Amino acid sequence: MQKIKKVLIANRGEIALRILRTLKAAGIPGVVMYHRVDRGAPAVREAEETYLIEGETPVAAYLDIENILAACRTTGANAVHPGYGFLAENAPFAKALAEADVIFIGPTADVIELMGDKVSARKFVEARGFPVAPSAIEEDDPATFVERVAKVGFPVLIKPAAGGGGKGMRVVYDGANLAEEVERGRREGERYFADGRLFAERFIENPRHIEVQVFGDQHGNYVHFWERECSIQRRFQKIIEETPSPALSPEQRQEICTAAVGIAEAVGYQGAGTV
Repeated sequence: MQKIKKVLIANRGEIALRILRTLKAAGIPGVVMYHRVDRGAPAVREAEETYLIEGETPVAAYLDIENILAACRTTGANAVHPGYGFLAENAPFAKALAEADVIFIGPTADVIELMGDKVSARKFVEARGFPVAPSAIEEDDPATFVERVAKVGFPVLIKPAAGGGGKGMRVVYDGANLAEEVERGRREGERYFADGRLFAERFIENPRHIEVQVFGDQHGNYVHFWERECSIQRRFQKIIEETPSPALSPEQRQEICTAAVGIAEAVGYQGAGTV
C-alpha cells in the first residue's frame, strides 16, 4: 500500500481552498489545478504549486479525466482529492486513477458503481437485512412493472434508477394514470440521466429526511458523525440541514446511526459518505 506523497486537488473554489489548507496542516504537499478563469481564485493564490488545465469551459476542464491524469504525471502527485461534485462520485474516474497507480481519496470504483445506482444499492442493503420501504423494481420484470407498482400501494413514488437531486421523481396517488406516469418517468430518466430504468417505493407523506454521516478507512474502521436533519426542502432540494435532529428519540438516533455504519462496513466504504 503506497503512502500519499503529494495530492492533486481536483476541484475549485472554496472546496479546493479547504482541502489545500487541510493538506498544509497535515504537512502534505498539495497541487491546485485550475482553469484560466480561476487564475485569481484564493486557492490558486495560496497554493505553493499549481497546474493549469485546458477546456472550453471551466466545468468541461474539471470534468476531463485526461486533464487530471496529465496533471498527476507532470506534478508527480500520487493521490487525488476530488472534493465533492465534479468527478467525486464517478466510477470510471476512480478506476482510471487506480489503473494509473494514483490513489483516489474516496471509495473504490466498484463501491461508487454499486452505491451510486439506486436499484443496486437498494438490493444490496435489503439482501443484508437492513430495512427498506416497500418497492417495485422495473428491471426485475419490465413487463409487469406497472402491475407491481400498483401492489406497492398508493401513494407511490416513481424514481429514476440513476437519478439524483430530486430530478425525475413522480408521486402517483391512484392507479388511474399509473401507466402514463411510468412512461413519463422513463422519458425524464432518459432526458436527465441517459437511463430510463425506474423503480418505485411507497410514498411516505409528511416524512422526516434524516441522513447519517459515515466515514470508513482502508483498515476496516467505520464510524458515524451522527445525523443531519434535512426535512426542510423545496422541490426535493434541501434548504436547511441541522444536527442533532429534533425529531429523533435517543433510541431512534442510535438505531439509524448503527444501521448506517453497518451499511458502510458491509460495502467496504472508504472516505466520507452519507447514508
